[in-house]
Amino acid sequence: MIATLLLIFIIVFVFLAFYIPIWRNSWIRNKPFPYDWNVILVTNLPIYSVLPSDEKTKLQQLINLFIAKKHFVGCAGLEMTDEIKVTIAAQACLLLLHHPKTAVYPKLYSVLVYPYGFRAEREQRQEDGTVALAAHNLSGESWSNGKVVLSWDDVVSGASDFTDGRNVVLHEFAHQLDSASGSTNGAPPLRLNCYGSWAKVLSGEFEKLKWASLRHHKTTMDTYGATNPAEFFAVATETFFEKPEQLSQKHPKLYEELSQYYQTDPRQWH
Repeated sequence: MIATLLLIFIIVFVFLAFYIPIWRNSWIRNKPFPYDWNVILVTNLPIYSVLPSDEKTKLQQLINLFIAKKHFVGCAGLEMTDEIKVTIAAQACLLLLHHPKTAVYPKLYSVLVYPYGFRAEREQRQEDGTVALAAHNLSGESWSNGKVVLSWDDVVSGASDFTDGRNVVLHEFAHQLDSASGSTNGAPPLRLNCYGSWAKVLSGEFEKLKWASLRHHKTTMDTYGATNPAEFFAVATETFFEKPEQLSQKHPKLYEELSQYYQTDPRQWH
């Protein structure tokens, strides 16, 4: 009798532990989207106004969940507001519009926001082979311990001009998608893409960008993407969403891989 009751208790516990988060997430996603938040999107993110109605609704649901689940922290005296939260969440969630999972960046816990670019010390290899600390001016960082750091100035400029191929939120959250595989190396967990094709196309395009960068040739993608495969994926993501026409014309195979990965065609938005 006791063994039976214990088994029933375990079954009920496992059932509730599995389904309660799903029900809660569904309730959060489907909450009415605040009117003021919609005004923020129209004002700060011009691309939002041209999204099809079903994608607007999906984006609103993702924003609801993102803001409810993530802890926003203002740094260097920045006061956290709904405008900051919504503007960041909207751009981050653009990457998830056609993602099959119900969670939003499940390994991310905190978003730290500075009012402007911030300085950070990083180890840098010298010409003689030694390693020394060097200060860098940054607009954003994605950390493996569940944090993303952003400059609000750069967030605003990236959202307001959605055609220049530079967007710090898209960039850093592409790193978050990449790191879901356990390593940030330009190879995120794939859903529909063939791993062989992904590796062949992205590694080939990465080498082409390095070659063009060394020769100071004009490129569709920011040459920062030539730093390493992880930065290439993040920069390619920025370009895919902000300069889709140019990317599809100059790098059709790369565009096809990214379109299949994100399950969208941003050319329709532009």
